[in-house]
Amino acid sequence: MMLYILRHATAEETSSSGDDGARQLTQKSKEKMVGAAAGFREMQLKFDVILTSPLARATETAELVAAAYDNTPSPQVLPALATGVPPSDAVAALRAFAKNDHVMIVGHEPQLSAIASIVLTGAGDVIQAKLKTGGCIAIDLPARFDRGGGELRWMLTHRQLRQMRK
Repeated sequence: MMLYILRHATAEETSSSGDDGARQLTQKSKEKMVGAAAGFREMQLKFDVILTSPLARATETAELVAAAYDNTPSPQVLPALATGVPPSDAVAALRAFAKNDHVMIVGHEPQLSAIASIVLTGAGDVIQAKLKTGGCIAIDLPARFDRGGGELRWMLTHRQLRQMRK
């Protein structure tokens, strides 16, 4: 199974309501994410499921990726990908999707780097990936979401993903 870990694109500094969860993507970052999603397509990546944090900036990012694939699949909100949820709880929630061959998750740091560390090494604090906004990690996993046993395939920045498109 391939797990794609995508950090949301760049969001506005504050929302009009002052709610961190309501922060939306900037127009410029939306345009860049459309290019990154085109890069995913050019790389011939497939997704059986796209799971996203419930926060606006992550759901918008997931929707832009899904749009590049004609919304097949459409993003699904997974509350365990929200900020403040322990990475081990997020990994446990991902086990329900282990039957899929290609899973993308869209969320936030530092949780995403800790998830990568858990599936690669078994512990959330061994690898410090520091995924930048719009960046993505691809990890080849055993048949289910376990602690350790994953194999890092690649880690690309937002810019590198955009450069993959034609």
